[in-house]
Amino acid sequence: MVCALRLKGISKAFSGVNAIHDVDFDVRPGEIHALVGENGAGKSTLIKIMSGIHQPDSGSIQINGYHRRLSSPREAFRSGIATVHQELLLFSELSVAENIFLGHARRNPIGGVDWGYMRTRARQILNELQSQDVHVDAIVGELSVANRQRVEISRALSLNPRVLIMDEPTAALTDADVQGLLRLVQRLRNNGVGIVYVSHRMPEIFALADRVTVLRDGRLVDTKPIGEMDQENLVSLMVGRSVDQLYPRASVARGTAILELRNTSCGNRVRDISFTLHAGEILGIAGLVGSGRTKLAHTIFGIAPPTSGTLLVGGQAVKIKTPTQARDLGIAYVPEDRGLQGLIRSQSIRRNFSLANLKQFATLGFIRHAAELKETQRAMVDLGIRARGTEQPVRQLSGGNQQKIVVAKWLAIKPRIIILDEPTRGIDGGAKAEIYKLITQLAEQGIAILLISSELPEVLGMSDRVLVMSRGRLVATFDREAATASCVGAAMIAP
Repeated sequence: MVCALRLKGISKAFSGVNAIHDVDFDVRPGEIHALVGENGAGKSTLIKIMSGIHQPDSGSIQINGYHRRLSSPREAFRSGIATVHQELLLFSELSVAENIFLGHARRNPIGGVDWGYMRTRARQILNELQSQDVHVDAIVGELSVANRQRVEISRALSLNPRVLIMDEPTAALTDADVQGLLRLVQRLRNNGVGIVYVSHRMPEIFALADRVTVLRDGRLVDTKPIGEMDQENLVSLMVGRSVDQLYPRASVARGTAILELRNTSCGNRVRDISFTLHAGEILGIAGLVGSGRTKLAHTIFGIAPPTSGTLLVGGQAVKIKTPTQARDLGIAYVPEDRGLQGLIRSQSIRRNFSLANLKQFATLGFIRHAAELKETQRAMVDLGIRARGTEQPVRQLSGGNQQKIVVAKWLAIKPRIIILDEPTRGIDGGAKAEIYKLITQLAEQGIAILLISSELPEVLGMSDRVLVMSRGRLVATFDREAATASCVGAAMIAP
């Protein structure tokens, strides 16, 4: 059978780091092909190549057996490929019909927009999706999330695609809306559309998919018919090798309680969370994107102060309303986006190092540059930061060295607690090993560490305990011995 879309030997790198390497993937007409992998496995990059957003560094693309170069999203549209992105690309102030035909509106004989055709065709598409309750003249911003999702799918179908790529289409839907969407996807398959279905939710994968492809660390692991897989096997393929081999670390005796949350909430994003973090402990937080992990970090650090509950630091109840208050209590936060939130990339290593604790280097409002320089040099030696010198702009450094500077900046305040949010995102394997070694050393010094990561092996390999979050709630807790890939992965994706 000729594939609707075939990718052969696709590779793509960003700033010298491989996002995907030598990946083969195809989808057949009338097939649902699931694409799975952990966050950072390369799924998003592969989707963007299929969508024409990125062009591969090497490899080939065939559509219906013919080689094509997808140089832009418009070229992908013309080739019969439509994408429903996880973040809906709709204009809330425009009508349903206007959103469906945005960018490819039909013209009348005198060059104006053929509004009558657009409204009629929009109605036809919505009827095909059994979405009769969505009016073509309704303003999109007034619709429910589920109905906005239907509008996004209708927009893709208005292009009459041969291939429809769906990236986490149920992430923001209620259970009832999910079931409706799954029926819709099955109808599209029955109509001969080839569907690339990306989801973390295992029940959806096994309910829909004909085949499944697993990516890990940017490489193809396997492609199999779904009937040859079960959930445990699939999770194992996604996670990979033994975590004991990947992340060996010495056990540290648990000290006194340093941080405690009691029924802590922050709106609907963090709901009724309770746990205790001890000195010398690495407490891992696992969960899917949108589960509330980063919001929990923001709540503890005062970026988004809690709306209810109690927070204790060193056994004392505290109210943290700003990051400054958190810092003064000995809490440090290494954010998930070091480039935007952790560093001023145009500035030097020295200036970035002193940002979190300028008062340490100031006298009567003036910076003591000699002291600042001395401490920066010491930190660079202690953390093994490789650079030409303290005055080198951080944007010129590797991702691993940039991450070490963010950590060094916060170690300068001599914290009792460090929150590490995605500490190894976007850095290579050698730099990851150095970060893991540093984390272990900090725990051995008695610092309490809250480790948030989308890489399940990282959480399992580094943590003394693992908490699992879903939809803003704490849904499971595992000791180190009980925290296996299967049980933690199952808790992450449980309905």
